[in-house]
Amino acid sequence: MNTGTLDRFVMLWEKYFPGAGLPVTFELIDSGTEREDAERLPPSKNWRCIICDLAKVRKGKTLILGNDSVSCGGGRFFTGYEKERFPDFRYFLSCGKPGFMEGERYKIDPETVDEAIKSDRHIPIEGKEYLFKRWDMLGPADNPEVVIFFAKGEILSGLFTLANFDRGDPFGGVVCPFGSGCCTVIYYPWFEQQSENPRAVLGMFDPSRKALRSG
Repeated sequence: MNTGTLDRFVMLWEKYFPGAGLPVTFELIDSGTEREDAERLPPSKNWRCIICDLAKVRKGKTLILGNDSVSCGGGRFFTGYEKERFPDFRYFLSCGKPGFMEGERYKIDPETVDEAIKSDRHIPIEGKEYLFKRWDMLGPADNPEVVIFFAKGEILSGLFTLANFDRGDPFGGVVCPFGSGCCTVIYYPWFEQQSENPRAVLGMFDPSRKALRSG
C-alpha cells in the first residue's frame, strides 16, 4: 500500500477526529505465511469470540487468524471456515426447541430465519488466512481488503457522510444488515468490496451478552 496514502489518512484522521482510535484492517493471505510483524492466533479449546481478538488489534497487535484459530460456530461460518450452519440453527435464532435449546428470539419464527439465510454465501477461504492490522501498522507490502472503524456517534456521523459523498442515491452508500459482530465486520464488508458498487456496512448491533462483553 502506498505509504503516502497511509500517512495522509493518519494526518487527516487526527485532524478531524482527534483522540479517536485508528481503524483495523484485514486481508486474505496464503495459509502458512510467516510474518515477522504478526502473531499467529493459537487454536482455542474453548469458545472464543473473534471480536475479543480484534480488541488486541485495536491496541496495536498484528494477528494472523486461520482455520484452527476460530472456535465459535458463527465465527467459523462468517469467516468461511465452515460451509454449513449447525443443525437446528433456525430454532436457535428464533423460538428454540423445548427441552433441547433455548432460542435467542432474534427472529419471530424458524421460517423467518430460513428466509433470512437463503442467500448465504461463503468467503473463498481455501488456502487462505486472515491478516488483521491496525492502520498505522500497515506497510508498503500490505494490501488491506476491508477497513473496520470502531466509532462513537460523532465519528460515525462523519464516516456516514463520507460514505455517501459520491452517491446520488440517498440509500446507496451505507447498508445496515442484520448479523452478529463478525458477520457485520468481516462477512458483509468482504462481499461488498467485491461488488461493482461497494457500500459501507454499519454493524455491531448484536445484543447477545457475549457480544456485548467482548465489544
